[in-house]
Amino acid sequence: MDIDFVITWVDMDDPKWREDFAKYSSRGDTVKNSVSDARFRDYGFLRYWFRGVEKFAPWVRKVHFVTCGQKPEWLNTDNPRLSLVNHKDYIPDQFLPTFNSVVIEYYMHRIPGLAEHFVYFNDDFFIINNIGPGRFFKNGLPCDIAAFLYNPSWSQWYRTLSNNIEIINRHFDKKEVFARDHDKWFAPSYGSKARWNYLLKPYGKFITLRTPHNAQPYLKSTFYEVWSAAGKELTEASANRFRTSSDYTPELFRTWQICRGNFEPYNTYRDTRMFPLLIRSGQAVKAIYNQAYSLVCLNDNIHIRNYAMVMENIRNAFSHILPEKSSFEL
Repeated sequence: MDIDFVITWVDMDDPKWREDFAKYSSRGDTVKNSVSDARFRDYGFLRYWFRGVEKFAPWVRKVHFVTCGQKPEWLNTDNPRLSLVNHKDYIPDQFLPTFNSVVIEYYMHRIPGLAEHFVYFNDDFFIINNIGPGRFFKNGLPCDIAAFLYNPSWSQWYRTLSNNIEIINRHFDKKEVFARDHDKWFAPSYGSKARWNYLLKPYGKFITLRTPHNAQPYLKSTFYEVWSAAGKELTEASANRFRTSSDYTPELFRTWQICRGNFEPYNTYRDTRMFPLLIRSGQAVKAIYNQAYSLVCLNDNIHIRNYAMVMENIRNAFSHILPEKSSFEL
């Protein structure tokens, strides 16, 4: 099957982007968490993302590089496997410009030329070891873990996950889903990650699913189906130029996909790891050097101490495993 990668990126040093950001944030459309440098800043690792794709996942058909019209100077736009995608190419004009990542994600199914099977990456998700298409898709379906997770609703992000579940519970009956796909929800490979599945088996409603923060496989048709069922809610939420508690998130599409039974059980924590750089930068560097996982997420934070040194150590680790330019670089 053809499998595409989609990656979103922003250059917050771009004068036009900064002008638009200041223009709309001054209107009071934003909250503190949405404007932090850690959400938007680029620390120069994007070239290693492309190198990782070419070296460790050479089977990818096409990379859709999604921005608001930006591109790094070193990017080889003549690469036939690269598709430059501007927000205006697929997001309705009335919602642009947007600084809300989830709005950029709602409309991914409208990216021109996107394959039915695609994997979505944030720009802090990296491939650091050999990985095959079977890691993301099996029997034509996304590989995923169907496991509940307690949602404390103590942050904006958790509240948006609760918004997703309200839609899910309106359209799916948990008892019917469990009866139909019992073996997928109670796959032995999940191990202790699925403990809430057993505890909540008698409970009649879905709760938030455990979400590995890393590359996520999707069926494009899932997006069309969700939009058909919840287009009103998603359209209203698209007006949020900055993140708000009334947002939905890509986990809505992922959870819908799982509840529909369109997935193959896979414990994604087996070869995936998120490193909050605030507290685990040293572990992140070691994991990259040792290629300890297939996929890692390097989670930025504005409070990282010795930021320049941390970034340099990570850059050295990437350079160690990916020293050669890719065909995506000039």
